[in-house]
Amino acid sequence: MPPVPVEVLTGEVARPHRQRSAAARVEHLYVHVPFCAHRCGYCDFVTVTGSEPLHARYVDALIAELAQRARLVPAPATIFVGGGTPSLLLPPLLRRLLAALPPATEITVECNPETVSEQTADALAAGGVTRVSLGAQSFRTQLLGTLERRTRPAQIRHAVERLRAAGIANLNLDLMFGVPGQSSHDLLADIDDACSLEPDHISYYELEAKPGTRFTHAHGDELERQAERMEAYYEQVVDGLRTAGYRWYETANFCRPGLESRHNLGYWRGADYLGAGIGAVSTLGLERRRNRPSLPRYLAALEAGAAPPAEVEQLSAAERAVERVMLGLRLDRPLPLGARELAVLDTGQVERLESAGMLITEAGTIVLTERGRFVANDVIASILL
Repeated sequence: MPPVPVEVLTGEVARPHRQRSAAARVEHLYVHVPFCAHRCGYCDFVTVTGSEPLHARYVDALIAELAQRARLVPAPATIFVGGGTPSLLLPPLLRRLLAALPPATEITVECNPETVSEQTADALAAGGVTRVSLGAQSFRTQLLGTLERRTRPAQIRHAVERLRAAGIANLNLDLMFGVPGQSSHDLLADIDDACSLEPDHISYYELEAKPGTRFTHAHGDELERQAERMEAYYEQVVDGLRTAGYRWYETANFCRPGLESRHNLGYWRGADYLGAGIGAVSTLGLERRRNRPSLPRYLAALEAGAAPPAEVEQLSAAERAVERVMLGLRLDRPLPLGARELAVLDTGQVERLESAGMLITEAGTIVLTERGRFVANDVIASILL
């Protein structure tokens, strides 16, 4: 489908949101903190380095944006504070930001292990954080160097200890496979080291370096070699974590029983969500709003009492249905198919792939088989019109 034209909001005050009923309230809030000590060569997130003097102003601006849109998320089920490196904020600022968030059952904050001091861990706990996601990426020193990460293996372990001592029991580790120079032995050792810390959740991502980045210039040949090994690496990850007792509940995510990321489940199930901060995305019904990624413009707007500059895209019902199928089939549970989802499926391809053992349709639902999950992108692309 061709892209829908984007309306760019360049004025100081964005047009008002349509009022939403209480029954349609948004249950998922994302808050973006863009600051990083260093921008890793493979990263394409909205990040800002070298801006420590602006941290306090940004937190104030975030709080102002949250106040502007408070009626949309009066009592979210989940909040995710991501980045960037939210734990790079000094503990008093972190406490100020967390105190401004609405109450929620699950509040996750992303942290880099080297930034988790005892004071930071205490600030997270005092701020009501129930879950922390640690950007470990690897326990191999040479691979951390390749990824330009400043964390060292001992710091990952110390961060886990400090967070647990502060009372935060629900921990996720982010890890990567397909790193230049990584061997099958390195991957198995990383899996063992991660499991030895007994996290409640592990996110294991395939390294994706965007073309044209300095990372691809530095490691292009090795990235091509690693690409040939990705399928075998992925199978090692799934097998190793399942053997350790983790449920492979989403394409790249594994958890102890009952400890899925409820926030991310909201995305994968196609729920509405609100995003605050530079570059943050919101999806409210058929409206998708992206805050512009400019820190100066964001600060200027919020400090003037205006809404942040944003782009607004009007989605069609068919586009939303395609997204629900694409995201829902990442999960290990059947996806209910309504009329809109059925309308975007190629029934002939669905029947063919079901006969091939790639998916199962039953009682108005669809789910990928284990065989299908290992080639999920190809299967999903094949069944969508």
